[in-house]
Amino acid sequence: MSIFAAAIETLFADPDIARDATWIADGGNPVLVRVVTRRADEVTGFGKARMWSETTRVDLRVAEVANPRPGDRIEIDGDAFLIQGEPLRDRERLVWTVDLRPG
Repeated sequence: MSIFAAAIETLFADPDIARDATWIADGGNPVLVRVVTRRADEVTGFGKARMWSETTRVDLRVAEVANPRPGDRIEIDGDAFLIQGEPLRDRERLVWTVDLRPG
């Protein structure tokens, strides 16, 4: 295991950083996973306008979710979300970052 993989395992095991969630592939069975949530605000430029929006993103371990797709469902603390857009993997290919919308 690389030092990066070990660091990811430590982060996702930390109860102050990560939390339990359920991932359900479109048409699949529920799978318990760990997620790191990011609920940052985002400012997007559109022409001369700047739009503010709340975003919900989570990090998923590639070891737990090999191929997340738009339309897959993630449930966190009783709240349901759908993956929107294409998931992105980190440089080390250990973590997916996915954008979520209420669902």
